[in-house]
Amino acid sequence: MKLTAPAAKSPVQSVILDADDLNLITLAQEYQDEDKARSLLEILRWPHGAVCPRCQNDGKTKPNSKLTPKAGSKTPVRKGVYFCGACRQQFTVTVGTAMEGSHVPISKWLMAFFLISSSKKGMSANQLHRMLKLTYKTAWFMAHRIRYAMGDNGGVESMLKGVVEVDETFVGGKGVMCSKSRRKTPVMALVERGGKMKARVISNVTQMNLGKVLNECVSKTATVNTDELPAYRNPLKDWKAHNAVNHSKKQYSRKMEDGSKAGINGCESFFSLLKRGVYGAWHCVSREHLQKYTNEFSFRWNTRFLTDGARMAEAVPMITGKRLFYRQPEN
Repeated sequence: MKLTAPAAKSPVQSVILDADDLNLITLAQEYQDEDKARSLLEILRWPHGAVCPRCQNDGKTKPNSKLTPKAGSKTPVRKGVYFCGACRQQFTVTVGTAMEGSHVPISKWLMAFFLISSSKKGMSANQLHRMLKLTYKTAWFMAHRIRYAMGDNGGVESMLKGVVEVDETFVGGKGVMCSKSRRKTPVMALVERGGKMKARVISNVTQMNLGKVLNECVSKTATVNTDELPAYRNPLKDWKAHNAVNHSKKQYSRKMEDGSKAGINGCESFFSLLKRGVYGAWHCVSREHLQKYTNEFSFRWNTRFLTDGARMAEAVPMITGKRLFYRQPEN
């Protein structure tokens, strides 16, 4: 996966970036300098040139210019600031992203993106805190902002098609009689065979909740495979076909008349990875943040055939338009 920088503005941008060659050693040695790290972030987010986050001006008709500090100025402009030729506003590569307003160096943000993108079974905030020399609170918030950015944007163009496997599992507390704060939370997985997947946290397993997620994520032209749960029958009447396997009878795969196989083993595979992350890395997850954790695992599943560097290069542009606050502002 190669990304070509626009017109050269720095030594970093004058070369072709091969994302497959990105690794933790490269980020630590070559991009620990903040100017180089910012240039790398600009290439990853704006492969075709700077785009204004306010008016979406890409500079083709009204060029965006990079501001440089004047010699001897008492109030020199900050590094990495651009001036939009359309709305006449200043912006940087972090404006309008999950990184906006952060005082953490961009070099550490890039390493955090790489670590989370490449950790198959997740990485705890405590691990980021130790590896990147951040406070635990900062590492925790960084990790959640990255997970939030990894969530899919939805839309008709991203709906799952073909043969789609659908299943649900319960994540969280132990046992039925656990306290309300530790109660298990249902997670629904939708996996397109040979394609991508989506995962959604739902309040409880009902026909209404299952049908809502199916309408949001799965095309009506798809053939949907589920287990024998009765709550799927009515919601799936409008789809092309609905095939079910009966787990209570030890049936995990069923050959259909057209030669295809009905089953939900892809969902089971995803759930095994998600639960390994909960048990092995995080130990305890709350219902409030569980969707962000599933975003992380869904993203890694959808990019499982990429190298770690290419996966990071896919993750970084997803920060656009995804601002997450530690506390919601009053105004």
